[in-house]
This record gives sequence, C-alpha cells and structure tokens, in this order.
Amino acid sequence: MTPQNGPAPREPRGPVDSSRIPRYAGPATFARLPRLDEVGTADVAVVGVPFDTGVSYRPGARFGGNAIREASRLLRPYNPAQDASPFALAQVADAGDIAANPFNIDEAVETIEGAADDLLGTGARMMTLGGDHTIALPLLRSVAKKHGPVALLHFDAHLDTWDTYFGAEYTHGTPFRRAVEEGILDTEALSHVGTRGPLYGKKDLTDDEKMGFGIVTSADVMRRGVDEIADQLRQRVGDRPLYISIDIDVLDPAHAPGTGTPEAGGLTSRELLEIIRGLSSCNLVSADLVEVAPAYDHAEITSVAASHAAYELTTIMSRQIAASRG
Repeated sequence: MTPQNGPAPREPRGPVDSSRIPRYAGPATFARLPRLDEVGTADVAVVGVPFDTGVSYRPGARFGGNAIREASRLLRPYNPAQDASPFALAQVADAGDIAANPFNIDEAVETIEGAADDLLGTGARMMTLGGDHTIALPLLRSVAKKHGPVALLHFDAHLDTWDTYFGAEYTHGTPFRRAVEEGILDTEALSHVGTRGPLYGKKDLTDDEKMGFGIVTSADVMRRGVDEIADQLRQRVGDRPLYISIDIDVLDPAHAPGTGTPEAGGLTSRELLEIIRGLSSCNLVSADLVEVAPAYDHAEITSVAASHAAYELTTIMSRQIAASRG
C-alpha cells in the first residue's frame, strides 16, 4: 500500500457506470464500487459487520449493512455539497463483511478488533456499516492502536455510556464507557450529538459528564442551527485524529423508522448531512454507521438516509487523502 502522503499508485477504480448498466443490476456493493479483492488495496475500505447480539430492544441490525448497500445503488460519483468526486480522489472499495460469532459477544468483539487491525494495517481508513453499536468498541480499540487516543463525535439519541445491561459489559449501550475506561478516547474532545428522550436517572448525565463528554441535544440543533453546531464541534475536536460514530436513531423516526430503539424528537436527515459536511476540515481517520434494522423500515427511508450519511463521511476521508498527497 502506498503511504497516504505519497503519490497515488494508479488511478482509482470507481463505481459501475450507471449510464450503461442499470443501478438495480448486479451485486450491491456500497455505491456500486469495486470489491477490495478486485483492486487489491484501498484508501478507504467500506466494511460491514452483521452483528446485533448486543441490542437491548428490537433486533435486526445484523441486516443493516446489506440494506445500506442496496440503498446506496442510487449514489452518484460527484458530490456537489462538498464539490468533490470522492471515488476519483482516492481508491474506495467494498471490503465485504466481518463475520462475528452471534452467540458469543466477547469472541465477536475480539474478531471485529482483529479484522479492523488487518484493514487499518494496510493503510486504509474504515467506513464501517453495522450492526449494533457494540461494534464501536473494538473499532475504536483498533483505531487507537494506530493513532493513539482519538477524538469522538457520537451521533445518537442515546448516551451509550451505561455500565452494564444484565451484568454484561459489552452491549450496544456501553461501548463508550468501556472506551473511556480503556484510555482509547481523548477525553478533551468527546461529544454526543442529537441526544434526547427519557433516561434511567439524572446520574446517567452526571456520569457521562465525568467521562468528559459534552452533549448537543436534538433540541440544541433545532434552536441553534446546523452551522453553529458544526462550528462548536470543530472547535472541540481541533486537529486531533477524529472518529465519528453514527447511530441512525439520531434521526427522528420520521426519517429513520428502521432502527431498534427509536426516540421521538430527533434530527432530520438534512440536519445530519449538513452537520457532517460542516466537519469536512476535521482529521477524520475512520467512522461507523450503525443500528439500521431494515425489518422496521419502509420504502428504504432509513437505509437511504444511512447510505447518504456514509457517502458524506467517505467523501471527507477521500478529500483528505487526496490533499495529503498534494
């Protein structure tokens, strides 16, 4: 793999030409991009993790990655919002799925971490499609091995900093408490975005604050606007290596019904996309998008929103890789 600050080894291979082959034809890789085994190496690897054993309410996110891939057939190669053709700037490829044991959470977490180590070890950045939010912990462990403790922007209706569920330390509600405890997050640059809804008690908020998290609620986004929120997040992150984790339930159920723990009063898909675009100057080293549960979706509303969010994140990474090469 050529280092990201070196010359590109060859012209990136882009998606299938949809003016020649209909979008609904052929295998559903993300954005109709080539598979990783077809290009050998990638600057950005889009990888699925079909795992949802860590959920506390409705299951089904194990099918989220492929639902996002199906919806991403409609994505086009030029992104006017960021004035970039991400798949021409860097090699983006679909790396398939990480097959994790659905009957053993501890083993699954180890498997995901090992597979992420392998992908990041090639020099790629990762755009991971979940799966439930449990997977964020092993992904962050792997990213921190490469970059040290990272800044985190966590888009979610929920805090996901609880201690345990039913005595289990690895669930979709605990990954960021574990990450803070393990020292893999930069506690000067942590923020939840889009949180809302009832909690178990006020202690949830005080514990979260002690871990270093700031909170931007969905009501804050509504009252203050996306530009001000994006500016606040940029200032909090600075030039630190940044990991972005998006639970699709950050969106209101009107915009993302297909998820396991929906909460009223969320962001619109437009607000989410605009905030992501406002983070384009941040040093985004990898990202995940989780909790799409297509069994509760209709008309692909959730999967379409998720595919566009992943597209914006991928565009940011591709632009930064191209800029680093001069």
